[in-house]
Amino acid sequence: MDRIELAQMEFYGYHGALPEERRLGQRFIIDVKLYLDLSLSGSSDDLKETVNYAAVYETVRAIVEGEPLRLIEAVAEKIAAALLAAYPVNAVRVAVHKPDAPVPGKFGDICVQIKRTRPA
Repeated sequence: MDRIELAQMEFYGYHGALPEERRLGQRFIIDVKLYLDLSLSGSSDDLKETVNYAAVYETVRAIVEGEPLRLIEAVAEKIAAALLAAYPVNAVRVAVHKPDAPVPGKFGDICVQIKRTRPA
């Protein structure tokens, strides 16, 4: 299956289980993979036959910068549902990275990743 990827989109949001996270906010980095057939757009060179990357970016931005949620799992689910509802894709993979999570100790990243498909 073909795919379109938007990688390392960075936003500032107020998601988190701790009150401080929801008050102060922090960085979130989002990766999205959209699975769809790109053969028609590839041969026609017509934007109407594919997914507009700028529109996808704005959909993701509105969710991450919008209503605070407690879990990044919920952020990922909300993004996946919005992308499946708004765009002609067969499946989406969403990764929500929380690089500044309030976890004691040294770590490179904390991330959840989900894949959701369009109901048959």
